[in-house]
Amino acid sequence: MSTNATGAASSHARPLRLGTRASELATSQSGWVADRLRARGQEVELVLVQTEGDRSSAPLTQIGGTGVFVSALREALLDGRIDCAVHSLKDLPVAEEPGLVVVAVPEREDPRDVLVSRDGLLLADLPDGALIGTGSPRRAVQLEVAAPRARVTDLRGNVGSRIAKVTSGALDAIVLAAAGLNRLGRIGEASELLDTTVMLPAPGQGALAVECRADDPATVELLSALEHAPTRTCVTAERTLLSELEAGCSAPVGALARLEGDQIVLDAVVGGASGETIRHSLRGADAAELGRAMAHHFLGQLAPTGLRDPHQPPAAQHPGA
Repeated sequence: MSTNATGAASSHARPLRLGTRASELATSQSGWVADRLRARGQEVELVLVQTEGDRSSAPLTQIGGTGVFVSALREALLDGRIDCAVHSLKDLPVAEEPGLVVVAVPEREDPRDVLVSRDGLLLADLPDGALIGTGSPRRAVQLEVAAPRARVTDLRGNVGSRIAKVTSGALDAIVLAAAGLNRLGRIGEASELLDTTVMLPAPGQGALAVECRADDPATVELLSALEHAPTRTCVTAERTLLSELEAGCSAPVGALARLEGDQIVLDAVVGGASGETIRHSLRGADAAELGRAMAHHFLGQLAPTGLRDPHQPPAAQHPGA
């Protein structure tokens, strides 16, 4: 380890090669991480890596869902082409990748979803038959409850192209993550910040995962300074639920944990194969145990049919779609 002129610790004599997807949002997120490392005296070079999720415009449920945005970055890490990678935590498979470690989960951005609509309409004010775009089965099942007279249609693309669907009149509204709009400086384009009683986010939404090789102690030490323990605790509860349900990032599962004193409160929602949407809340002191308890509750409620197949169109699509 070396020390720069300001006395800040630097673990790499050469620039740290930080891998990122090439989208505007991904480079914004990775740039945020890079700036914090530079503030600690470490030179950082962003390395753009194209993933399967970037190459295809097909619905995520058709091209593999879980892992389509991370596999190429992980290959680049394992091949030694990059030293670390920044992921949106909600896109990261829950299973550990041999040889790699998520060494830091920085402090979370706003985890909620927002509505971007024509004329700035609120969700409750959208007209009957309004067409709402989302590529997320999780959002679709919750829209069935929150906006039962709306029609939900699949939507892919970057933030700008999605918003353009509304401004052009092709869609009446779309649902996006508040974190993405905040990081892009576009939160002012949201019509409504959706309360979590209406729309629970994806497990890990708003949080980043900084990953590197487990056998690279210098990089592990450098990146560990970015860790935010309260965020790690909350996303552990959320992602343990996902793991125990044996569900991926494209499954109709929403979850958000928060800290209340020495307790963790976990709110979650699932879409069942029989068309039902079930919400539940639990509290406990251990994040992983709380996630497992929530999963067991849902599995009991959903037996024997289980979770809704993410390939199944949402019920809100059926009338007149």
